[in-house]
Amino acid sequence: MGKEFDYESAFSRNIGWVTEAEQATLRRKRVAIAGMGGVGGVHLLTLARLGIGAFNIADFDTFDIVNFNRQAGALISSLGRPKVEVLAEMALDINPELDIRRFAQGVSADNLDEFLDGIDLYVDGLDFFSFAARRATFAACRRRGIPAVTAAPLGMGTAMLIFIPEGMSFEEYFCLEGCDEEEMAIRFLLGLSPGMLQRGYLADPSRVNLSERRGPSTIAACQLCAGVTATEALKILLGRGKVLVAPRGYQFDAYRNSFIKTWRPGGNRNPLQRLGLWLARKQLRRMKGSGVGRG
Repeated sequence: MGKEFDYESAFSRNIGWVTEAEQATLRRKRVAIAGMGGVGGVHLLTLARLGIGAFNIADFDTFDIVNFNRQAGALISSLGRPKVEVLAEMALDINPELDIRRFAQGVSADNLDEFLDGIDLYVDGLDFFSFAARRATFAACRRRGIPAVTAAPLGMGTAMLIFIPEGMSFEEYFCLEGCDEEEMAIRFLLGLSPGMLQRGYLADPSRVNLSERRGPSTIAACQLCAGVTATEALKILLGRGKVLVAPRGYQFDAYRNSFIKTWRPGGNRNPLQRLGLWLARKQLRRMKGSGVGRG
């Protein structure tokens, strides 16, 4: 029979990069994560290994075979099972003392207040195209004074943006009001990654179809998202280290061995962003005209 669980022993190898007092602080923190898919699931497991003591997690979906290439909870044994239940079990297998509140219907206007109750940090794990839920959640975080982090899995890298209550809001940065879904997708993508480091090595453009809510993804990007998110979460929750907040952000692309910091005053209203959006729309029209992206 193995040893009984002991928090101090389980997370003792964190000590050195954090102090014992800081580890005890992390143990008292509660993080909300909406979405338990490609990034959300690995966010939960990574933050659980960081020693965070409590989570609110939300997802309405079940695991499917198409999730196998990137989602932490996607296994033969989990096919057809609710993602929120599978990931909760995996996190509790890391730390059986975790306090996990599960929201099996996902996040909506009806449960956002409950989902964010007692939260120290929100981590975005929603599907790229979940614009209504994402906008509502970031707006609720701002009202409640909760910092919010989104790390996008792009190509084989990640782009990071952080929104704090006293800083620029999600809506001010992305400017999604009044847009149709395709325009929202373009603005969200370019807002996340003004440098678009991932653009140059897309091998098969026909796999990208915004109108069908379809695009390729990699486990490399999801794992990188979790690493940078855990680091930013640590800094925010412990109140130490420099945190870049919107309209500042950064993108790292492992395939291109590139790292850039971004600064877009005005968000998508910035002249550089407006030019980028115009080019993106033009490229999308060209792809549609040639039939690329229809498959």
